[in-house]
Amino acid sequence: MAKERILLVEDNRDISNVLQLYLANQGYLVKVTPRGRDALSLSRLELPNLILLDILLPDLDGYEVCRSLRTSPRTGHIPIIFLTQKDERSDRITGLQLGVDDYITKPFDIEELGLRIQNVLQRTERERLTDPRTGLPGGKMVEDQIAGLLSAEAWGLLACRIEGFDRYLESRGPLAGDEVLRGVTQFVGQTVDALGGPDDFIGHDWVGSYTILTSAFAAPAVAERLRERFDDETRAARKAAEEMVPARREHDPPPRMYLSVGLVTSSEGPFRRPEDLLEAAARARRRDAYERAG
Repeated sequence: MAKERILLVEDNRDISNVLQLYLANQGYLVKVTPRGRDALSLSRLELPNLILLDILLPDLDGYEVCRSLRTSPRTGHIPIIFLTQKDERSDRITGLQLGVDDYITKPFDIEELGLRIQNVLQRTERERLTDPRTGLPGGKMVEDQIAGLLSAEAWGLLACRIEGFDRYLESRGPLAGDEVLRGVTQFVGQTVDALGGPDDFIGHDWVGSYTILTSAFAAPAVAERLRERFDDETRAARKAAEEMVPARREHDPPPRMYLSVGLVTSSEGPFRRPEDLLEAAARARRRDAYERAG
């Protein structure tokens, strides 16, 4: 099972070092930054499973960082725990209004913090808000974003699937599969960042399947790059997966994988129900997979 990723945003080096060591010993992958602006960019790039966020930072304060994270479809699903010296009632209320998942003040009991982190992660997974392997929103959050398209204009929806991924899991197992998923997720995010808008939505519906919501203008270019660059841009992740879990039998090459993409835009509507839109996207994706299967 993939390790859960925590982004620690803390400018006190002593506290940061203690927390980083403790969380790593608890089995988490920890990335640290002392600055709010870096936290925003890392959140988009790394898609952590949880953010520990100090309020008093040297550039942006934690409230502003939280507000930016919460208002972006790309990062709005990531759970946030405020970690701060502020203990006023008004500060707590402000944090809760911004949608933080928990709030703990310094000095704190590190084991209590560990339990709070564990509880938030378990609740998030239970509610199917975030896929633990990719850090992307899933389940109901994807459904809600798609439903919102029915009343929107000039949108593009891309339904993507890693063809051959099921066979790859059977051949190499879940650890290698998780490594591939991380590489594909990074490639998808970088592609949308380069060709789409800063607040375009990316969701992970189920293992190996992605939903992208962007503008009707950007959608064809995003789809083309995803199809054409998949092999080159995910080669390093697939190589790392092969080194992590080698073939079970000699002369057993990994199954071929490629990304099929189904594109639907608002001009093909109107769509009266989310199910109609999803079925149109699924048909387009199946057609793309069939045409490229050879």
